Amino acid sequence: MIIKKIGILIILVLTAFTSFSQEKFTLSGTIKDNKSNETLIGVNIYIPSLKIGTATNEYGFYSLTIPKGEYQIEISYVGYQTLQQTVILNQNTKLNSSLSEGVGQELQEVVIAENKGKVNIKSPEMSANKLSIATIKKMPVVLGEVDVLKSILLLPGVTNAGQGASGFNVRGGGADQNLILLDEATIFNSSHVFGFFSVFNPDAIKDLKLYKGGIPARFGGRASSVLDIYQKDGNSKEFHVNGGIGLISSRLLAEGPLVKDKGSFLIGGRASYAHLFLKLSKDQKDNAAYFYDLNTKLSYKLNDNNSLYLSGYFGRDVFSLNKSFTNIYGNSTLNLRWNHLYSDKLFSNLSMIYSDYYYGLDLDFVGFKWDSGIQNYNIKYDFKHYISDKFKLSYGLNGIYYKFNPGTIKPSSPDSGINPDQLDKKYAFEPSIYIDAENQLSKKITVAYGLRYSMFYRLGPSSVNLYENNNPVIFDTDMQIYEKATPIGTEYYSKNKSIKSYNNLEPRFSVSYQLNDEQAIKASYNRMAQYLQLISNTSSPTPLDVWMPSDNYIKPQLADQVALGYFRNIKNGAYSLEVETYYKKIQNRLDYIDGADLIANNAIEQVILNGHMRAYGLEIMAKKNEGKFNGWISYTLSKSEQQTPGRTPEETGINNGEWYNSAYDKTHNLAVTSAYNLNEKWSFGANFALQTGQPVTYPNGQYEYLGITVPSYGLRNKNRLPAYHHLDVSATLTPRKNKDRNWKGEWVFSIYNLYNRKNAASINFRQNVDTGANEAVKTSIFGIVPAVSYNFRF
Repeated sequence: MIIKKIGILIILVLTAFTSFSQEKFTLSGTIKDNKSNETLIGVNIYIPSLKIGTATNEYGFYSLTIPKGEYQIEISYVGYQTLQQTVILNQNTKLNSSLSEGVGQELQEVVIAENKGKVNIKSPEMSANKLSIATIKKMPVVLGEVDVLKSILLLPGVTNAGQGASGFNVRGGGADQNLILLDEATIFNSSHVFGFFSVFNPDAIKDLKLYKGGIPARFGGRASSVLDIYQKDGNSKEFHVNGGIGLISSRLLAEGPLVKDKGSFLIGGRASYAHLFLKLSKDQKDNAAYFYDLNTKLSYKLNDNNSLYLSGYFGRDVFSLNKSFTNIYGNSTLNLRWNHLYSDKLFSNLSMIYSDYYYGLDLDFVGFKWDSGIQNYNIKYDFKHYISDKFKLSYGLNGIYYKFNPGTIKPSSPDSGINPDQLDKKYAFEPSIYIDAENQLSKKITVAYGLRYSMFYRLGPSSVNLYENNNPVIFDTDMQIYEKATPIGTEYYSKNKSIKSYNNLEPRFSVSYQLNDEQAIKASYNRMAQYLQLISNTSSPTPLDVWMPSDNYIKPQLADQVALGYFRNIKNGAYSLEVETYYKKIQNRLDYIDGADLIANNAIEQVILNGHMRAYGLEIMAKKNEGKFNGWISYTLSKSEQQTPGRTPEETGINNGEWYNSAYDKTHNLAVTSAYNLNEKWSFGANFALQTGQPVTYPNGQYEYLGITVPSYGLRNKNRLPAYHHLDVSATLTPRKNKDRNWKGEWVFSIYNLYNRKNAASINFRQNVDTGANEAVKTSIFGIVPAVSYNFRF
């Protein structure tokens, strides 16, 4: 028996010695677009003989450590040709490659074939969707303008508040629970013209990815999702201009080399001009509603190990009525980044980021101006460590300093009767540190796990209201209503003194179990802490909404989410199926007392109640990935609820302390998108969307008081708007003569809401002036909307 055990031990030692003594080398490099030198994000590098691989990071870099030998390498990326190369690895080797679009071909030892866009079965990543700009541009959208945000509404688990609504909702969460990043800078308002357009110019965007769950530890600060968007670097080989002319807006983008193959620039702008047509009407000549924005980026490669990037965004919306009411709002961002390669296994990125959201209001007929906004300054240092072919580490730290201006009131003229006023400005600091690991435990099991430690400090200078029993909201037991409490005093905190602090551990975990080469089961868990709250009592954010930091009375939201999924490639990736189910609960979700006044409120704690939220559902996505006809069908069955119980047995809470529909609850959400390439000249696209109506609160009766009819409302969010649905179609004409010309153009014809569905944006109840009868009036924003635009490139 002893001899047998010794024999087994010797075998184990020899096996371990062999595996550790096996000589290994690192294959690393950068993957770029062949025509522009644009780095590509998420490119798959795979070695079939070893059945291992990796993917490029946000800057196109990859690293893979494997045993010495000769290998065939497959490099694939959705929308590009798959590249197959033979590599002899007898030392650390740098392999930089370029991918091309177009029809597959063979070139001696380099084999090129069409990539099919399979589901990544082996990766533990789940609840994430990536869309290429080429796919987005094929989708028909309202008023002929390609829109990044409208495209993600066709994904499972993603909805919004209806036509013309700002923002988007993920898995039953609020629009304020989404972290939206443009080149790592936070975007606080993602919409132009009150939701009709997004702030993202599709010509300037390189890559976008939506994380709905299983969120990596490098992200934090929001409770529901992360939309991570990167701008193009610019073409470092040739100068090019592209743009588009539409019915109500146009865009133009120029890019080219600063130093060929080393440095590049990109500058792009958009503007709408529909308001110019209002000048033709006497009644509307003093009205205006338009937007403009600017995207810029400079990139420079210092050497093989160092690159610099400077990117920025500036956008503004202007809305004016008869010059007596003017509203201006928008985002500004600036980001300076340094990429450094410490070794062929260690990649780093240092970013210094400025982000600003401004909201201005000029009420000339009242005689005052209103300014508000939020600014943040962010420094972050991220590392990606490719330790081995089976183990990767990501780690980093960042710190964000916030300045909140809830409102500055100034007289607009010398004879104005308005006195200047400043709502209390607020300051905060949010540092964090994280570590993430991805580990292939066996041929079938790969796990990713991480931890984020976040802190939040509400800082002075500021005066804080004090209340009896530390309670800013009181309950009238006789009237059965909540009321504002009267402060019993204030406490002043000097500059940078901590008013209130929080800290949270945010664990992340996901696992993939590969059933075979085409099927896998995945599971994930993540906790997210959100320290900023959007003060809004509408289901869709408005520019007037105010962001507030956590403090003595407003606690940070804490979200816990688990998800389980089944993923399958069919017919070698020609088709794919993704099925996920999830459960999410959120602590410290705010709701408001009846009659809450949120605008210019210097004591917002007096109108808010603390509750919690839960959301759960089933998501299905079936895709056709190749052929002339492709697209996907997504369906979500879900529930999103909120509960705001009373703090004592005598209090009623909201809806008597029972669970009630959140403002973002959509039981059914069906989306179908398709594209058909008839030939080189014509291509077609179609989208169909069907959603359960938005939860609303209708009056259930009325009474008269001093001759005035007053409506009486039922339980909060007990009713719903009618079901929302529409069908959009498009046709793209690309003249054949484009093939041999530098100038390439295309005509895009689209029809939004083909069958003229009058979807309800809201339903208002009123008393008919003539008959005195009560009536419900539906407000619809869009019926059928045909559009045509011309896109060009040279």
